[in-house]
Amino acid sequence: MDPDAALAQALDLLQSGARMLDLGAESTRPGSASVDATTERARLEAVLPVLAESLPGIPISLDTRHADVAAWGLAGGASVINDVTGFSDPDMLALAQTSTCGLIGMRSRRQGRGFHMPPYDDPTPKSAEAAIAELGAIRNRLHRADIRDGRVLLDPGFGFGTTYLEDLALWESLPGLPQFLAWPVERICIGISRKRFLAVRAGAPDLPPPRRDGLTGAAQEEASHLGYRVFRMHAIG
Repeated sequence: MDPDAALAQALDLLQSGARMLDLGAESTRPGSASVDATTERARLEAVLPVLAESLPGIPISLDTRHADVAAWGLAGGASVINDVTGFSDPDMLALAQTSTCGLIGMRSRRQGRGFHMPPYDDPTPKSAEAAIAELGAIRNRLHRADIRDGRVLLDPGFGFGTTYLEDLALWESLPGLPQFLAWPVERICIGISRKRFLAVRAGAPDLPPPRRDGLTGAAQEEASHLGYRVFRMHAIG
């Protein structure tokens, strides 16, 4: 919420190779409390204008699930809406229809105002079918709204309502995911950065998020070899 610190972080990311900035004021990590639209906007008001003015030509993605915050952000310099609820809110979908901005639709599972987060170590065997179907439902929702595919990135939503075994199955489905969805690989956004999936897969479940960047980079390389080109990351390099 400190504009100077936000700008310094933005410049560091850009110098490291980032091509878009993703700005959010509500944490969606497991166990986090939901934030109302008024609080979310108040947190953004000091930062978004500074980034938009200081970094002309750099796309800014606004990570929000509130339509009024999204509309305010688009008017204030954002050019992409990143909705972790997959444009399931009618007001957010209507905004997507009437704007020309880019859209990132992520699959997730919700429980009331928050997110459904089952025990991550649930040993029940899981396939990727349910998660892929949920991602396909977002694609279909945007199609029904006559939103052009070229405006959209789809995000599988690793860790959002999934267990480790389901995340593992989803990761292992990446080679065939574009064909299954009938969706170009270059328009799928992989948000795997610092996720607990990486730590558990590496046999180090207690590894704290800031120390997972090496695992993040290795996972990105895996996905890059499969043709994926868009990655949402906390650190680059």
